Amino acid sequence: MTGDPSKFSSMKLNNEGFVTYGDNNKGKILGHGNIGNSSSSTLIENVLLVEGLKHNLLSISQLSDKGFKIEFDNTCCLICDKLTKEIRFIGKRIDNIYMLDLEHSITISNTKCLITKEENIWLWHRRAAHIHMDHLNKLSRKELVIGLPKLKFSKDKLCDACQKGKQVKASFKSKNQISTSRPLQLIHMDLFGPLRTMSLGGNYYGLVILDDYSRFTWVMFLAYKSEAFNAFKKFAKLVQNEKNINITSIRSDHGGEFQNVLFRKFCEEHGINHNFSTPRTPQQNGVVERKNRSLEELARTMLNETKLPKYFWADAINTACHVLNKVLIRPILKRTPYVIYNGRKPNI
Repeated sequence: MTGDPSKFSSMKLNNEGFVTYGDNNKGKILGHGNIGNSSSSTLIENVLLVEGLKHNLLSISQLSDKGFKIEFDNTCCLICDKLTKEIRFIGKRIDNIYMLDLEHSITISNTKCLITKEENIWLWHRRAAHIHMDHLNKLSRKELVIGLPKLKFSKDKLCDACQKGKQVKASFKSKNQISTSRPLQLIHMDLFGPLRTMSLGGNYYGLVILDDYSRFTWVMFLAYKSEAFNAFKKFAKLVQNEKNINITSIRSDHGGEFQNVLFRKFCEEHGINHNFSTPRTPQQNGVVERKNRSLEELARTMLNETKLPKYFWADAINTACHVLNKVLIRPILKRTPYVIYNGRKPNI
């Protein structure tokens, strides 16, 4: 029901009685009609025009009776066609109420392009964890992944969430050559934390491990710094069995979680060369330090946009790591970390 007659595409005026609100006040029904285009998949039928109604209301039960399926989560609701599974409307949760932008939604012609081409571009920007538009253009143009449509991603567009989540200083100069020749030849490691908020899994730290050649990245979440060695030990066994290649070298800072007896004995037993960066010189371990910043920026950006609680930080970082492995382009090699490490294109 609505109080605005301009919303209707067709309407029949007559006196049809009253509706009763939650506070027992009543509103006079002036007529009923349809909202939307009869040739569109977004037509809403039998909408009541109620005198003095300040807000537009949709009945969930009546939508369900009309053949719609409604799905809710803590950020939005989707109104879908039960038969075709197409999304007809999208509502966003604002102040504990699910708000539907009807003016915008009724322009949807089909859900393959969502609302408009412009909306589809921003959708893929969000799906790719808010990476730069240049990267999306390269992925689309060079067909480096499967499932990304041919769209022109404008790098001049500004994303509010990106502006809030990414604040940078001038970066150090990058090398124009690759120091390694195969995966697992050199592994970079760094630990971030403790974070103020405990994650849903009860963790405060994150161990970031990055392969120098492919730039493929893994993140393991820890409750205590002392768990770093066991996490790396499990990781080393897993990836060496998976690739049938030995880790040659690892690089880290002088943190106590890396420079200890357990790490030294493990490296000696397995013939691994453990290199340390110079104290107070994080740029010597800059590859993984920069990856840490990227993961944290993207995680903050996604949490800011979705208004999720801070204890979802581990899930956001895990999502960012998963996405970056598939969509970032390795300099010089001009391929994504996923392709270099796994030998096949990812399907996004």
